[in-house]
Amino acid sequence: MSRQRGFTLIELMIVVAVIGILAAVAYPSYLDQVRKARRAEAQATLLNIGAKQQQNLLDMRSYRSSIADLQVSVPASVQLTYSLTVVVGTATVPAFTATAAPIGTQAADSCGTLTLTHRGAKSPATCW
Repeated sequence: MSRQRGFTLIELMIVVAVIGILAAVAYPSYLDQVRKARRAEAQATLLNIGAKQQQNLLDMRSYRSSIADLQVSVPASVQLTYSLTVVVGTATVPAFTATAAPIGTQAADSCGTLTLTHRGAKSPATCW
């Protein structure tokens, strides 16, 4: 007698279960890496804003109150995942704070809102 070859239903279900377990472990890790990459893009954008602000301070003796005035190119991926703002101080000594608040799926990022000040202070410090 010849025996038929192939997989039994039990073998197939074991393979599906193993793939399901691997996917359950790998997918959250993948999402964390995507969030880290988006955060790095936002940090680079904040550093670019800071550099433009310092250049503007040297040229015009003041900081700009909007990102459009700085002529900073904000990548589309950053625009979709972070809300960028610049606040300029009104005191005698010029000051600014640039912030990137996570929105959408990026809101699940453990670092939360990123900030950069005129002094170069970055917060949260553990995320930079």
